[in-house]
Amino acid sequence: MARRPDSGTKEEIWTREDLKEIMRNLSLLSEHGVREFYERAYRECRIINSHTFPPARAVQELVQAWKQLRKWRQP
Repeated sequence: MARRPDSGTKEEIWTREDLKEIMRNLSLLSEHGVREFYERAYRECRIINSHTFPPARAVQELVQAWKQLRKWRQP
């Protein structure tokens, strides 16, 4: 089984409190602002080759933006 190489450093992630703050800040932005945030996070999450993976924080930000956009889409 292939394993992720151990870089020796612990990857930083957003805490639940941080994610709540990000969501609150996103809710204050316009739809255009959230879409720009989403696009930036999406670009950071691209897997370019088999040796590069997106940082966890970028994935967390992408999910938060997606949740906000989804919230606005719901009737």
